[in-house]
Amino acid sequence: MTKESPAGYNGRILRVNLSNKSTTAEAIDELFCRRYIGGAGFITYYLWKELRPGVDALAPDNKLIFALGPISGLQLPGAARHCIGAKSPLTGGIAKAEAGGFWAAELKRAGYDAIIVEGRAETPVYLWIQDGEASIRDANHLWGKETKETEAAIRAELDDERIQMALIGPGGENKVRYACIMQGLYDAAARGGLGAVMGSKNLKAIAVRGHNLPRIADRERLKEIRQEVLAAPPHWLSALGTGGPSLVEEQALGNLPVRNFRDGLFPEAAQIHSGVMKETMWVGMEGCFACPVRCKKVVQFEEPYHVDAAYGAPEYESIAALGSNCGMGNLKAVVKANERCGAYSLDTISTGGTLAFAMECFEKGLLTTKDTDGIDLRFGNHEAMLKVIDLIARREGIGNLLAEGSARLAQKIGQGSEEFAMQVKGLEAGMHEPRLSPCMGLGFMVNPHGADHVCALIDFFFFSSEGMLQGMHPLGIIDLLPIDDIGPRKVALFRLDQLNKILGDCLATCLFLEYSLDKKVELVKAATGWDTGIPELLRVAERVLTMARLFNIREGFSAADDVLPERFFQPKTDGALADKALDREKFEKAKSFYYTLMGWDAKGVPLPEKVEELYIE
Repeated sequence: MTKESPAGYNGRILRVNLSNKSTTAEAIDELFCRRYIGGAGFITYYLWKELRPGVDALAPDNKLIFALGPISGLQLPGAARHCIGAKSPLTGGIAKAEAGGFWAAELKRAGYDAIIVEGRAETPVYLWIQDGEASIRDANHLWGKETKETEAAIRAELDDERIQMALIGPGGENKVRYACIMQGLYDAAARGGLGAVMGSKNLKAIAVRGHNLPRIADRERLKEIRQEVLAAPPHWLSALGTGGPSLVEEQALGNLPVRNFRDGLFPEAAQIHSGVMKETMWVGMEGCFACPVRCKKVVQFEEPYHVDAAYGAPEYESIAALGSNCGMGNLKAVVKANERCGAYSLDTISTGGTLAFAMECFEKGLLTTKDTDGIDLRFGNHEAMLKVIDLIARREGIGNLLAEGSARLAQKIGQGSEEFAMQVKGLEAGMHEPRLSPCMGLGFMVNPHGADHVCALIDFFFFSSEGMLQGMHPLGIIDLLPIDDIGPRKVALFRLDQLNKILGDCLATCLFLEYSLDKKVELVKAATGWDTGIPELLRVAERVLTMARLFNIREGFSAADDVLPERFFQPKTDGALADKALDREKFEKAKSFYYTLMGWDAKGVPLPEKVEELYIE
């Protein structure tokens, strides 16, 4: 008699070895699921337990892991996501990224909770999964194609337009260190260079189709939760998509990065925000599986560039990274750059961050036209930006240098350029300003993945009484603290928020349709039937975060890598933050206190008793 799978789970993962062309289903039990939940938890466990220390991130021995949570793919708003992880070719540490769309729902119905990809195929291949069966197929005819062509070709080949795909374009194939993995054409697991890992394995795509959901403990309660969400007031993201507030408002706050985080004023902000996009090129809105918010903008135009509506439109991070941070006030050029990144499978944040760094180097004379193949790589030159993005994806000319990311580029250029390479641990900073919100900077510093904005406390979301702070009220009385505070109470709040976000990554819920902590408990209970609560779930998050820290230490990281770029300790040239800079002494105290709260020693190493307490082996 076959043992019943844990409720909420299929109870098995798919292990794919591309070197010997094998696929194997492996069982996972309820104890494992309860200890790590799914998503980021599964990924961190397998990387910690199975990856050989010191492995080259682009070598066959690296593992590329796709993982769902127990509510992934259920008929719930904000539950269409999954996580992907590996050792990062960009940072050399652990990498984890999330994506939405429809792929997670399809994998859930296809019978797996996770996929572990090992080895390297001799020639390009794609993986085809259908209702529990998996096969490795030839992809020589797909290699070199952009993501839209690839998706269409595989659907035609398998004769099913409803197949969902995780796939790469030329950027991933050519192992650009910040290549992403696209989930269809609207969504990306963007950060950390996971697309380069996929390309290093000669894996073009993972195509999935499924028809059967696993057993759910309490379907009626899940239906009730869904109705509660649907009955709530319309979500603000529906209005302008994840472009969010106007860039003009962001600039007024001082949050908008301008010219490599150097400047504060960007008059062209009024020309590139979501409102202008809606007025001039809007086609409609799309959403993820089972989500009514429909936060994804769709745009299209023909002049002066053809922009394909199939790729969607840039959200706030992409507009800021490819727009204001590169000094670009041409909205159509920014949208075209975003489209090219989707076609090539490039992370827009790291692409924009690396370009902005190179542009500043060019203006300072640290790079010349001799280095750039004659390209005038100045801030605001949109034609140069579009040309260099093409070169990055193909690793040609100056693009080959920029494909390494800003940290490696700064090491090569030297001459003090490291001080304005806006990255942490090698990952280009998200488009939010630590000089406005110091806790954002703390998050950039201590996050094991680097300067990823979704892993840090963004104070702007706490301004509203219905903001994310409400989601943590079940923990007790939590006061709204000043945005520029970096004292012990704020650091303690940051840690709680960080654990809450990691819990969301384990469940694979959407950050923007935030379920409160008590609602997350209800979701887990309804899906799995566990008698659980907030303390147990936050302990899982703490276990995952500590294990990620241990992984990085094993790979050579230390407290010396928990640092911000020097520029953040200097004021901007103008604008709202012209007289504000981070206080280094306060930051060191905040970091030290954070280590203490986490049960780590003064060097940021988890104490043996903390490791034992969390059952980390």
